[in-house]
Amino acid sequence: MIQELDRILLTTNLPEYSLEHSDIGTVVLVHQGGKGYEVECVTLDGETVAIVSLHSIQVRPIGRREIVRSQVMN
Repeated sequence: MIQELDRILLTTNLPEYSLEHSDIGTVVLVHQGGKGYEVECVTLDGETVAIVSLHSIQVRPIGRREIVRSQVMN
């Protein structure tokens, strides 16, 4: 189960925040035993892009053998 401070990957695009599928975020709050999450997404230099409330199907844990891909924010 995903817990607070876990890093996660988005499973969906969030165009209103310029976030895309597979962008990384950090869980800052778990809602209703894992039915939802408050997630902070930041740039590589630490600037907060968005703090969003997401349903559990919109995030997934990061696997051990995954690598990071970057994008330039608009």
